[in-house]
Amino acid sequence: MNKENNPFDNLLKIGQLKREAFIQAEFDGLVSTANRKLHDSKNASLSKDSRFDLAYNAAHSLALAAHQKRNLAEYEGFTEIESSLLEALINATEKLNLILRNEN
Repeated sequence: MNKENNPFDNLLKIGQLKREAFIQAEFDGLVSTANRKLHDSKNASLSKDSRFDLAYNAAHSLALAAHQKRNLAEYEGFTEIESSLLEALINATEKLNLILRNEN
């Protein structure tokens, strides 16, 4: 979707949608939280349930951070999404998809 035909522009114009600016501190906080939770999820002395929750929440925080990067690219005119971010997202999604399909 390019800047010229963004369907959200009309919602912005009529006040039904509010543009949120990229906040570096929020992004950094999400990544920092994810790193702590991911580290803690590797603690084998915790239950599998606790470790799963920690790993899931780490992944969620990283997904939110990646989404902020995408929004910056999409809505602020920075059209270049880093190739390494895209490849990591695709690879992680493919691995999770493969595991979940094989469990059914």
